[in-house]
Amino acid sequence: MGFLASSLGVANAADVPSVKKKLTPQGLYLSPKEAHDMVKANPEKVLFVDVRTPEELYFVGYAEGVDKNIPLAYVNYSKLHKKGKKFVSKKNKNLVSQVEAALKAKGLTKEDKIIFICRSGDRSASAAGLMDKAGYKKVYSIVTGTEGDKDKETKKRTVNGWKNDALPWTYKFNKDLFLYESPFK
Repeated sequence: MGFLASSLGVANAADVPSVKKKLTPQGLYLSPKEAHDMVKANPEKVLFVDVRTPEELYFVGYAEGVDKNIPLAYVNYSKLHKKGKKFVSKKNKNLVSQVEAALKAKGLTKEDKIIFICRSGDRSASAAGLMDKAGYKKVYSIVTGTEGDKDKETKKRTVNGWKNDALPWTYKFNKDLFLYESPFK
């Protein structure tokens, strides 16, 4: 369905996620290939945002074509939660205004397309939900993110996602791409 719908110009060709955390209010989902094609076809009319932490982009790399890194949350890598299984994190309270600023800087409005990507599709869905609440109408989530879903046997992210689909990827540091404001003082 994805290829046929994409070639026909259908806006939502990726399958609806079966995982609740990946669902968005608008139900606009893209596969990595569909997102790549959408950005490549009309880059001046789409804002492509990676919502992972700046550290993830810096050390793991990011999809070529991303306009801005606007984290959904910041992580304090020097402090563990009480249970000791995760680092302490804080939601980015300025995500909506930062996306609005990125749209404005690109000459775009609330009526233009915004595509969110993260590691596996959870955070991009959350970001899409925040933008929907703020009145944006064309907010897409890349369902499988940059690294995709885990293989059931190996538990490694090798099933799908931007990198596993062999789409353009870079490790190049671009200071204009990164947005870093630590909420930890």
